[in-house]
Amino acid sequence: MPAIVYQTNKKTGVTYAYESISYWDKDKRQSRAKRKCIGRLDPQTQEVVPTRKKAQDIAGEKIKRGPVPITRTARSFYGATHLFDRIGEDTGVTEDLKTCFPESYRQILSIAYYLILEDRNPLSRFSRWAAIHRHPHGAVISSPRSSELFASITEEARQRFFRLQGKRRVEREYLAYDSTSVSSYSECLRQVRYGNSKNHELLEQINLAVLFGQESRLPFYYRKLAGNIPDVKTLRNVLADMNTLGW
Repeated sequence: MPAIVYQTNKKTGVTYAYESISYWDKDKRQSRAKRKCIGRLDPQTQEVVPTRKKAQDIAGEKIKRGPVPITRTARSFYGATHLFDRIGEDTGVTEDLKTCFPESYRQILSIAYYLILEDRNPLSRFSRWAAIHRHPHGAVISSPRSSELFASITEEARQRFFRLQGKRRVEREYLAYDSTSVSSYSECLRQVRYGNSKNHELLEQINLAVLFGQESRLPFYYRKLAGNIPDVKTLRNVLADMNTLGW
């Protein structure tokens, strides 16, 4: 599997990123690696900046050919996250997040990637995952910072994101509706109520209504409702929201 290796030039202080692919050398009977320079590391954003220039011509000076001393090494997995990048571009999710959350959309994407790939692990383990995976934010998001990020998402920005994503789906396909119930032991959440549990659990619950594209199966709107509200009334609330959002 390809990995990214970082090397810092002691003379210029520039850190370069190399794509390293391991292979087995049959003649020498040992593992070897092929490396290709893919860019330089931005010291502020910690992102790899692609370049077409040869490594020895970067920073305006010639560097003698020969082995480059390794001062920093790192291994990053990026296959799955690159796939998510492409999905975000094709569905317009990345563009709409950038429009609605210009200062934090990279953090939102990184957390979304983590929650998909590590669905059984708590968000507190994000730092361990981020250390070996390439992701949009490119840096660790601590638990306090993630809590601040969630708290910064306003209802106005969230509704704007729903509106943009909804327009993309409406133009191409029919909208589908579904609802589910989430059981909870919480004594603090106001919407937790006893209702008709679809999981047949004798617990209080929260109802969740979702709209998604009939063909793409991509969700673009959700609404939390009290657990004692029946599906008929839930559908009326969703239809009212659709009129408000202009779909």
